[in-house]
Amino acid sequence: MDATSLGHVLVVLVISVVYRGCAIPIAWHVLPAIEKGSWKKPWLELFSHFQDVIPRDWVVIVMADRGLYARWLFESIEKCNWHPFLRINHGIFFRPKDEKEFKALYVSFQQPGFAWSGTGTCFKTNSLEATLLVRWEEGFEEPWLILINLHPTQALPCWYGLRSWIECGFKHIKSAGWHWQYTRMVDPERATRFWLAIAVATLWVLSVGGEADANIYASSFEALPENHIARRRSPKTSYVRFLSCFHRGLMIIITSLIAQRQLPLGRFVPEPWPT
Repeated sequence: MDATSLGHVLVVLVISVVYRGCAIPIAWHVLPAIEKGSWKKPWLELFSHFQDVIPRDWVVIVMADRGLYARWLFESIEKCNWHPFLRINHGIFFRPKDEKEFKALYVSFQQPGFAWSGTGTCFKTNSLEATLLVRWEEGFEEPWLILINLHPTQALPCWYGLRSWIECGFKHIKSAGWHWQYTRMVDPERATRFWLAIAVATLWVLSVGGEADANIYASSFEALPENHIARRRSPKTSYVRFLSCFHRGLMIIITSLIAQRQLPLGRFVPEPWPT
């Protein structure tokens, strides 16, 4: 979940499904950018649409940037039988289970290369019983501190890296895809209907591009000699996506139109959870 703006005209609160480096909008609420007030009510309305809709045996995590964290948000996600995966600021206090004193997290975690997870009580006021995941990778200015309602052994902090895919989704909606930034719409209701067209088009493009992406063979150096130049220049053996699924799907659809072939529909192929 995240928000995106159209200059000083409109703000869109969006819940998306992230998929292969991209994102598909599935619920949104458009507001005037200059409108004052809390976003609590529109967010709650969006989440209310999903109660008893997703199968209960699905494991769904909901990621949000730290600027969106709130106690009511944590609880509303749980009401959908989903799992909050919310980043918080490092200036808060946390009391691990079976300990008496709260600890300031900015004091406890002061250097990169640190990882910790455990259950306990977060915040001295308006406390919340939850699991805290901490990860501070080398090269980053500060750690990830993530609150979840899963047991520490059931989740990894690296999952939070999937959150950035919604930013890629916003980019595809704007400058790198549908070019929504050129619209002259100022009416939130009209923009809401237009976003339906954007969402359906994105769904189609990613189903086609994702299927093609899933059938690309990952690069492998196993068949090359140890001193081969490819090994020296590219030590990583993991698959690197040089073309987004969005643009791959768009190219396949446009090519089919030009060649007057039957339009592809595609399908969604899941990826393993990051480790």
